[in-house]
Amino acid sequence: PSALPGLGRQLRVLLTPLPVAAWPRAQKRLLSARSPAGKRPCPEPDSGPRAAPGSAAGPSSGARGPDGLWDADSDGSDGGDAVPDGHSHLSAYERKRLKNITENAKFFAALKLHESAARLNQLTTKRQSHITKRAKPKKVEDEPARRRSMRLLRVEPLDIPLLETLARPAAEEYFELQKLPMSSQPQVPAGPFPMVPEDQAENSKWTEALLSTWMRISELNTDHADQGTPDIKRYQESLSSMVLSEENVRKVVKARVCSMAIHPSQSTILVAAGDKLGHLGLWNVSCRSEEGAHTFIPHSFQVSCMHFSPCNPAHLLSLSSDTLRCADVTRAVFDEICRSEENFSCFDFLEENACTAIVSQWDGAVAVVDRRTPGVSSELSADIGFRRTRTVHVHPVNKHYFLAAGSVDVCVFDVRYLKAKGNKPLSSLTGHTKSVASAYFSPVTGSRVVTVCADDKLRVYDTTSLSSPVTLLSSIRHNNNTGRWLTRFRAIWDPKQEHCFLVGSMAQPRQIQVFQDTGNLLHSFHNGDCLTSVCSINVVHPSQNILVGGNSSGRLHNLWKQHFDRKTGKTNKA
Repeated sequence: PSALPGLGRQLRVLLTPLPVAAWPRAQKRLLSARSPAGKRPCPEPDSGPRAAPGSAAGPSSGARGPDGLWDADSDGSDGGDAVPDGHSHLSAYERKRLKNITENAKFFAALKLHESAARLNQLTTKRQSHITKRAKPKKVEDEPARRRSMRLLRVEPLDIPLLETLARPAAEEYFELQKLPMSSQPQVPAGPFPMVPEDQAENSKWTEALLSTWMRISELNTDHADQGTPDIKRYQESLSSMVLSEENVRKVVKARVCSMAIHPSQSTILVAAGDKLGHLGLWNVSCRSEEGAHTFIPHSFQVSCMHFSPCNPAHLLSLSSDTLRCADVTRAVFDEICRSEENFSCFDFLEENACTAIVSQWDGAVAVVDRRTPGVSSELSADIGFRRTRTVHVHPVNKHYFLAAGSVDVCVFDVRYLKAKGNKPLSSLTGHTKSVASAYFSPVTGSRVVTVCADDKLRVYDTTSLSSPVTLLSSIRHNNNTGRWLTRFRAIWDPKQEHCFLVGSMAQPRQIQVFQDTGNLLHSFHNGDCLTSVCSINVVHPSQNILVGGNSSGRLHNLWKQHFDRKTGKTNKA
């Protein structure tokens, strides 16, 4: 198909060859569909000789074509079918065919298809010649360096004078402390040194008052009679009566709280807290003045664990990554018990007299430390097959059993069979898919173990029989994604209730949650005015309804049970 010149229409010509035998029938069919003009069928004569090919014969002489039809335009001569020179020998059909071919050629020549195709080709070539390719931008070889945070790279600014300020907001001071590298922090000397608070002179009257209070309450008999485990209803009522007021919130340490301990005294509330920078804060909650809290620096690195001695509360043992120290208030010194190049992570007492302790290390091993032996080295270092060990906890009844929690491993070992290598666990608590933050026995019988795992679950196991496989009692869905700037959650048992434990929460409003070992949420402590941050580390008084929670800015929140005194008309601590 080709376009006619000056027209937008197209013409298509189809030539269909037909055999000679079928030509008469096809011509009749075509003539019957046409108008009367042109060729028309004529009756076949009965007789008469057929005209010779090439002879002129009119209708009277019986001249007709090879198809048996008379030529309507013929007047006795061949008319338009004149025989050209050299084709006299052809039949009428062949002459008609040559005539059609000649007319078709003239018709196609009149359409000037070749000229139109040439003109279209020229137009296409001209149109393509106007198209210009877009020049590709040259690649810049020297690209400017990307800007990076000098704070994240820990690079000090060069040739930039910094304005000195006399005072900084608390938030700026906290973040500056968080950015200090370990090498720039003050290094605590080895060996014992006096208990002198930070930024205070020795023999300060406020320090002397605090230490004397600590000494006084430690001399009293703290062996409270076993009051038995209260039923859940009474226990829940006591939890509901515990309140938090603004005067019971105090900033005790500078940086993030990593560990806490509470003195067992029933008359005075004394709380100890350790932070990320190695500071140890003592807070006498019963003292309402500002001098009730003091900060010491017994360690160079974060204080990850601390306990008051169960037999002598005048001793407070604290653990950092390189040292285990004892704060002896009777002599007002920090003694050094153990020092090692390995990174310590947690410890617990193996005996009631607190002479021996089991210490875990970040490389996975555990060490046995005896305070009675001279020197500052451990008695035994045992590889228990963990990639890292985060916490250890001793069974409350069978002191030779201890629980170790690491990456995804939580196992019970027997300290009597520990050796340097090849230690086998007594039993394993399976089911953890990510790293475990803590694992602790229940306080009275040790028949339960609660774990906190990074897979956002709290798990409670039945450890009534450690020789048989340990079974999972309950699995609680809990958001444990504390992130980088918060201490990881540790679920602790209430010493007064065998089947209930406490844990921090990421939920809003900020709260501290109390769960049963069955997985039931028993109570939530929250106060929109005073408790506005996440308390990752919590500690509960062994005999009183007192709970203390620590947050990431060094503040402690003290909750206690209060009752109304009808004689004085005041609300006092129970």
